[in-house]
Amino acid sequence: MERLFGTDGIRGRANCYPVTPEVALQIGKALGHVLGASGHGSCKAVIGKDTRLSGYMLETALTAGLVSMGVDVMLVGPVPTPAVAHLTRSLSADVGLMITASHNPFDDNGIKIFGSDGFKISDLIEADITRHIHSGELSSEHIRSDQLGKAYRIEDARGRYIEFAKSTIKNHDLEGLKVVMDCANGAAYFIAPLIFKELGAKVIKASVEPDGYNINNQCGAMHPEAVGKLVKKEKADVGIAFDGDADRIIFCDAQGRVVDGDRILAMCALSFKNQGRLTHNTLVATTMSNLGLIEAMNKAGIKVDVTDVGDRQVIERMRKTGANVGGEKSGHVILMDHATTGDGIITALQILTMLKQKNTTLAELADCMKEYPQKLVSLKVKARKPLESLPTLSRVIKQAREDLGNQGRLIVRYSGTENKIRLLVEARAPKAVDAWIKALTIAVHKDLDT
Repeated sequence: MERLFGTDGIRGRANCYPVTPEVALQIGKALGHVLGASGHGSCKAVIGKDTRLSGYMLETALTAGLVSMGVDVMLVGPVPTPAVAHLTRSLSADVGLMITASHNPFDDNGIKIFGSDGFKISDLIEADITRHIHSGELSSEHIRSDQLGKAYRIEDARGRYIEFAKSTIKNHDLEGLKVVMDCANGAAYFIAPLIFKELGAKVIKASVEPDGYNINNQCGAMHPEAVGKLVKKEKADVGIAFDGDADRIIFCDAQGRVVDGDRILAMCALSFKNQGRLTHNTLVATTMSNLGLIEAMNKAGIKVDVTDVGDRQVIERMRKTGANVGGEKSGHVILMDHATTGDGIITALQILTMLKQKNTTLAELADCMKEYPQKLVSLKVKARKPLESLPTLSRVIKQAREDLGNQGRLIVRYSGTENKIRLLVEARAPKAVDAWIKALTIAVHKDLDT
C-alpha cells in the first residue's frame, strides 16, 4: 500500500502525489466514512489554511469530498495551525484540517488532521483513511441530495482565536515592549501582530504581505537572522519569528542574537517550576536538543524526558506522562495547559509576560543554559536506503560515537517530510564537531546518490 501520511500529516510538492486535488477529494470522503457521517448535520469539519497559492485547490477538493459524505464544513480561511486545533474544539467539530506545509517552500503543501479533542489523529486513524482511499471503494451514493453537507465561512473565527490566545496570559498588558514580528508571509500575518498590539506592545511588522508565493521565503523562523538585523535597527526589545503556519517560533534578543527552541523550553520550564506549575518537574524534549539543556535542567532539579524527533512524538509522551511543557530545538513548543499542539503565538505571549513580570531582558532570561558546540547538516538524497546498509556511513558513525563518548553525541536520520538525510554532531570541543561533520558528509556522498 503506497504511503500517504508522513510524520506530520500529508506533505509534498503541490499538485503531485499525494498533494493533489484527487487525493484531497478522497481524503474528504474517507474522513466522512471514518467519522460515520450519515447526512447533513451529523458531523462537522473545520478547514483552515496558510497562504500558499495551492491552498485554494486543496480547500475546494477537501470540502467537496466532505460535503459529498454529508459532513458540514466550516471554512476559517488563513489562520495558524494551532488556531485550527483550538477552533475544532471550540466549535464542537468532529475533525479539523489544516492545509499547510509548515516551514517548507511555497511549492509544497500538505494536510494536518486534528481530532475532536484538538490533538492530531492517531496512526490507527491515518492507516484507516489510507486503507479506504487505496481500496477504491469509497462511495457517497448512499447520501441523498437532501443529506449533502453544507460549507460556510465562519466570519468570527479569527476573533475567537485572538481572544483565546490573550486569555492564556489572563490579558496581562505588554505595555512598554517594542517587538519586531516576522510572520513569514504565512498564516499568522494578520492575527499575530493584532494580538500583541491589542495587548499594548509596539509592534514592528515584517513579512506580512503574502502573495501565495513568498511564504517562508528568506524570512520567518527559518531565517531568524533577518529579524535580528531589524531588531538592532529598530532598537527593539525582542524579535519574534514564526514559520509558515505559526506552530513554531524563534526569538532574537535586543542584540539580534538568535534564541532557539532549547532556550525557549528552558525559560518556560524554569518559570513554570518557580510558579509550582511544572507537572512532575519534568520537561519533554527530543534527541535533537542540546546536551546543555539537559545539564541546565538537571541542575535546576528538572527531569528531561527525551523522545524521538518530531512534535508528534513529544505530544504523545506528554499525554502519556501528564507533562505540561515540551518541545523541540526547532521552535515547536507545546504548553499543554493552553494548547494541544505547538503554538508560536501562545509561546511568545508567555515569554513576553515573563519579561514584563521579571523586569528583565530576553538575553538575561535566555542565559539559563550553556550550549555544547553543535552543527546540523541536511543533505538531499534521491533514495532513503536503510542506514545499516550503508557500509562507509555505518563505519564512520561507529568511529564517531567511540571518539565522542559521553562528551558529545551524534545523530544521523532521514527527514520525516523531505528527501534529506540530517547529520547532527555535538561535542565540548568545536574542532571535533567540524571534523566529524566533514567525515559523515563524505561518507553520505560515497554511499548515497545525493
